[in-house]
Amino acid sequence: MKTSSTKNRWLIALSAIGIHLSIGAAYAYSVYIIPLTETLGWSVSSVTMAFTIMMVLGGGSAALFGRFVERSGPRKSAILAAILFGLGQAGSGLAVALESLPLFLITYGILSGFGLGIGYISPVSTLVKWFPDRRGLATGMAVLGFGTGALITAPLAATLMEAFSIPTTFYILGICYFIFMLLAALYIAPPIKGWLPAGMKEAVKAGTKEIKLDLSQSTGKEAVNTKHFWMLWTMMLINTSAGIMMISVASPMAQQVVGLSAGAAATMVGLMGIFNGGGRIGWAAASDYISRPAVFISFFIIQLVTFLSLPIITSVIIFQILIFLVVSCYGGGFSNLPAFIADLFGTKELGAIHGYLLTTWSLGGLIGPTLVSQIYTRTGSYIPVFYVFAGLIAIALVISILLFLDIRRVKKKNKKKTSLATE
Repeated sequence: MKTSSTKNRWLIALSAIGIHLSIGAAYAYSVYIIPLTETLGWSVSSVTMAFTIMMVLGGGSAALFGRFVERSGPRKSAILAAILFGLGQAGSGLAVALESLPLFLITYGILSGFGLGIGYISPVSTLVKWFPDRRGLATGMAVLGFGTGALITAPLAATLMEAFSIPTTFYILGICYFIFMLLAALYIAPPIKGWLPAGMKEAVKAGTKEIKLDLSQSTGKEAVNTKHFWMLWTMMLINTSAGIMMISVASPMAQQVVGLSAGAAATMVGLMGIFNGGGRIGWAAASDYISRPAVFISFFIIQLVTFLSLPIITSVIIFQILIFLVVSCYGGGFSNLPAFIADLFGTKELGAIHGYLLTTWSLGGLIGPTLVSQIYTRTGSYIPVFYVFAGLIAIALVISILLFLDIRRVKKKNKKKTSLATE
């Protein structure tokens, strides 16, 4: 793996954002549903199946190819992601031109899904190494790109479909994604071992800043065998399930519970995207100051209060604010995850460990919507949903507090060992 200390770390961050903006286009999929169903006669369920496959493979392939990313390095991995995602998107145009649903499921679902998963984790471990002083901010910027990619793609795709055709739209966007991801991949390289930014190096020499040591330096296999991994995995699963649940039914939920109009609910859904993205950068930046464990504890306190309050809230404004808070915690979970992994397990195999923890993304995408749909089908109300998720969030809160206390205990133990070794 080639390393570099001459590259600009902010351009490395920009490259990571470029990759995530491209694969984040996946969230704009809804703009294709009506054109595909009306033009080709495919059922809505068949068309949405492609998106489901891509999302499931996005989390699954991140876990499957995590070790490959670590062995091959960010450049090769990101180039592979560019090829797979670009080919999947452009290939979708061919599938539409041939009116072949199976080919569409293979291209948009499988190829794009693998490209999505590999592209998501490729730049993250490198980005953490370039920003030892601002881990949260660095990963927050990249994941913000993923969360906001749809804001660019959705109107662009709609315009292209209106001006040209659905196949041409996929061809153009697929080529654009490939070019952007390839250019970003060619610049990415990890710094030399032990590299520190100039300002941080001077502060450490002057004794005004102390390098925070990671709790351990673990391989992916070693990390999976620790209680810290499974505590973080459970916390992420519950946080992700709650967020995706809220995103999946926000509009009908707001209309039924507080009588929001369909138009106002649509506006609320649009604003949720802003809070999703804002939460990714805001919570990540905050974690550099108050610590990652404290941020996750904050997530679950906020959400516990929210889910217990939603059944009794009658104010439309307060109801929407509470939903925005849940969505911000959902986005913040993803942006804080890579930095939290580095704090706990070091950067030795961060990509692999990140991939394993992103299985919560796929599972949360199944658990959240399934739970809410089952509960609503049986009761005809969203109120029981709030109490079920309040219970899950309470469990996550207890785990996050226990993890916080255990991290503090291990740090004290490690500090004591270091003091004895230097005496």
